Amino acid sequence: MSSVFDRRHLRRAFGRAAPNYAAVAALQREVEARLLEQLDYLDDRQPARILDLGSGPGRAAGAMKKRWPKAEVLALDAALPMLREVPRHTRFWRPVKRVCADVTALPLADQCADVLFSSLCLQWVEDLPAVLAEFRRVLRPDGLLLFSTFGPGTLSELREAYETVGEVPPLSPFAAIQQVGDALLAAGFKDPVIDRDNYTLTYPDLRTLMRELRAIGAGNARHDRPRGLGGRDRLRRVTAAYEDQRRGDVLPSTWEVITAQAWGPAPGAPRRLGGADLASFPADRIPLRRR
Repeated sequence: MSSVFDRRHLRRAFGRAAPNYAAVAALQREVEARLLEQLDYLDDRQPARILDLGSGPGRAAGAMKKRWPKAEVLALDAALPMLREVPRHTRFWRPVKRVCADVTALPLADQCADVLFSSLCLQWVEDLPAVLAEFRRVLRPDGLLLFSTFGPGTLSELREAYETVGEVPPLSPFAAIQQVGDALLAAGFKDPVIDRDNYTLTYPDLRTLMRELRAIGAGNARHDRPRGLGGRDRLRRVTAAYEDQRRGDVLPSTWEVITAQAWGPAPGAPRRLGGADLASFPADRIPLRRR
């Protein structure tokens, strides 16, 4: 099976975004803050090792090191320039270790971590079941897995504008909530809880939205993306189509965020080949909130 994402392009894009990422990634900060709140489910447990996977500049890693000063906290990211930003968001007397690696192949021992935390990284992974199997490998039994990822409703207005003018949207594929649930069950995680929220950001024009996407490294990273400028005429037509969705002085942009929480299974617990559909979850375990 051919790869969907150009991972070298992804590393370069996030590397270029690193110096200004923390300042411009407002939604990412909000989602990360809400995910950090879910660490309360650990109650009074003292984790020994915590992994921040796809850490970016390390804000979450720094917050977790502050919360548990005795824990070993590792910030792991595939973009080395992002890891160079980590000291700016942490404290020298509470050092966070840095590991440059891809979440698809963690250079870590089996069952080495008590907490796996990953905020808005897994949308750049094309084989979610394989990555969650890797997460299970490094998570200790009864350890906590927390992650967030973008769902297929993300940038729906931009997608519609491209499709309206007969163009292929320059957007990455996003796993639906059913696929996230399938992957968690297939990997054998215990007691998964999945949530979904819609965030609406507003922009004065399409150019501002596109500029922000580039600033946070979230461009089109597909192998089959068109090369070159793509033509002014195409951009003009897409801009006109997006203008049809204007609300007063602003253009809306929807971001669907899927959040998942689960626990590490006991050693030898079976995986479920083929996963399961969303109906496998009790209804009260999947609160679906829309905003």
